[in-house]
Amino acid sequence: MAELKKLNVLMCGTGEYTTGWTGSGASTSDKKIGVVALTLFDLRRREKVDHLAMVGVNGKKFPEIRQHLEKNIAGAYKDMDVSFEEFPKNGLVDADSYKIAINQMKPGEAVIIFTPDSTHFPIALYAIERGLHVLVTKPATQLLSHHNILIEAAKKHNVVCFVEHHKRQVLFDPVYSDAKAKAATLGEFNFFNAWMSQPKSQLETFRAWAGKDSDISYYLSSHHIDICCWILDGIAVPTRVVASAATGIATSEPFNCVPQTEDTITLMVDWQSVKSKTHRGTAVYTASWTAPLKSGVHSAQHWYYMAEKGDINVDQAHRGYDITVDDTGKSWVNPFYMKYSPSESGHFDGQRGYGYISIEKFIDAVRSVNAGLTQPSDYDKYALPTIANTVLTTAILNAGRISLDEKRPVGIKKEGDQWILE
Repeated sequence: MAELKKLNVLMCGTGEYTTGWTGSGASTSDKKIGVVALTLFDLRRREKVDHLAMVGVNGKKFPEIRQHLEKNIAGAYKDMDVSFEEFPKNGLVDADSYKIAINQMKPGEAVIIFTPDSTHFPIALYAIERGLHVLVTKPATQLLSHHNILIEAAKKHNVVCFVEHHKRQVLFDPVYSDAKAKAATLGEFNFFNAWMSQPKSQLETFRAWAGKDSDISYYLSSHHIDICCWILDGIAVPTRVVASAATGIATSEPFNCVPQTEDTITLMVDWQSVKSKTHRGTAVYTASWTAPLKSGVHSAQHWYYMAEKGDINVDQAHRGYDITVDDTGKSWVNPFYMKYSPSESGHFDGQRGYGYISIEKFIDAVRSVNAGLTQPSDYDKYALPTIANTVLTTAILNAGRISLDEKRPVGIKKEGDQWILE
């Protein structure tokens, strides 16, 4: 039996999703102690990972980050070691510090990337070219051409490259995976409508890059676009994208984001059946980061799917579980994503959350490949969010951005083995 060795992992990014720490202090969202670092600390306790490192741009943040993790993770859960090696060291500020951290790693180790969207591609490519396995947050890249480069690089260097679409697959989010199975019985696709939003307070968290390096469609619609692509795999393919945007809130007081920042972005996409020339569907994906502050949910998220034999409604903001507190009012909570309350023994108890599982399954895949039990290409066969299986998500997002900037429809087609934009 091949030995599944513990894995050394580098976390790229020190922000809200990794640590729960933002530039203004601890996050006020539903990720108050983060997801990535917490999951990896627990996987180290469970002896799946070993040495952990974390790299950002500003080394001056690390003392506060360590204090935050020590208090809110080590102080909250039994037997939780929150130690990690930091880059850049000695309080330096260095946008290329990820190269220093990666250069110290050995082939077969892993890099997990949760950084601003515009940095995903260079970091992922740098890691892959050095024989490192990569998990990159959504969107994998902003440009379809870059996504295609990562597909080829991962094949060439024979490494695992997953995109952290945590709503995919039966092991991640059972509601979505069950809906996919039901959709397969409903015949030809006709209509899909998705809405996802976060409160306008997120503009404070993302002020450094909102409207400059990325937009709300890349950030939020990447969730539901990927789910739609996953559901329609083998049923239909996207052929054209037209985008529209609302503006005026993010650029006004008190947020004062850069002038080009959109509040809400809608993409309308034509889908052509792969089996019938006469069947064509329409999908509408809308995302906003200017939703009300006290709606009771951090992420409003629901979608509707209609096909020739039936329809499906999914509301993941209201799951039949709500809490009312005198000071803050009613809120709908989601422990299915990350459960932060400890077990009866005092240990972290969130191993069943789909935010945790999506990271653990990447770690499991890498350890299996390193042990020679599987090949990276094996994971393309099971609809997992590999870099190859998520290319149409990037195609739609990239086409949407072009449509907004150039005020025109953008075509999507397959040329040989690659998807391209027209």
